[in-house]
Amino acid sequence: MTEPLLAIIGGSGLYELPGLSETQWVAVDTPWGAPSDQILTGRLGGSGGPRLAFLPRHGRGHRIPPSEVNYRANIAALKQLGATDVLSVSAVGGLRADLPPGTFVIVDQFIDRTVARPKSFFETGLVAHVSVADPVCHRLGTHVQAALAAQGVPHVRGGCYLAMEGPQFSTRAESELYRSWNCSVVGMTNMPEARLAREAELCYASIGMVTDFDCWHPAHDAVTVDAVIQVLLSNANAARTMLAGLAGVIAGDAKAAACACRRALDFALITAPEARDPQVVDKLRCIAGRVLGAAP
Repeated sequence: MTEPLLAIIGGSGLYELPGLSETQWVAVDTPWGAPSDQILTGRLGGSGGPRLAFLPRHGRGHRIPPSEVNYRANIAALKQLGATDVLSVSAVGGLRADLPPGTFVIVDQFIDRTVARPKSFFETGLVAHVSVADPVCHRLGTHVQAALAAQGVPHVRGGCYLAMEGPQFSTRAESELYRSWNCSVVGMTNMPEARLAREAELCYASIGMVTDFDCWHPAHDAVTVDAVIQVLLSNANAARTMLAGLAGVIAGDAKAAACACRRALDFALITAPEARDPQVVDKLRCIAGRVLGAAP
């Protein structure tokens, strides 16, 4: 049985977990190029503890803007390392008055307004249509909710994440439009990340850490980077505690193997076997080997 590997995609401060040992930065190459950075692997609580992998989404030092993140390489690299579960932790703007800065939102839906990013691993030569009706893993979300409740961290379960292209923040008109769509938070990074995780048959959960009220709030100044960073640093402390508590729970989850996320490709491949491009099939084996089989 494959040993669970919890992968965290997020900011650099998150991998500074007390008790993380056997650490090493691992370079991973994928058919879609290099991920945002090397990936930090380790164990929590010493030998025999749960395995963790941390990928700085924007690279260490925050070098890569949202539109230039190689999302396909990021997800493929985690899959190649053996990741079974992925927690996405990101800063977001709050679009509701009851979601002030400091609130954690366990996202369950997305509206994708990005326009400049490849959204699928599949291509001409092998076509697949994967369901993202429910784009996150309910099982992981339940674990996240329990961890935040145990810490007493302000949080809500459920909410729609509006993914915008960026890198600029919203105009006031855009912010009001997203509110009219009943979106809870706005961010720049969870799409196509969530779509790709589903194609790779990874269990994926999104935790949005609210850093500001975006620009819609009448008593809120226009969003500034300084203000976002101040709240982000305080949120990171709560996030580290959350992750430390989650690692063992997720690693020991007896229901994980039967999770539907891990069979997302069962009925997704539509190209007839005899019409599939062998080179494309070989390229996709690293993320879809379960349904494509090992290389001959």
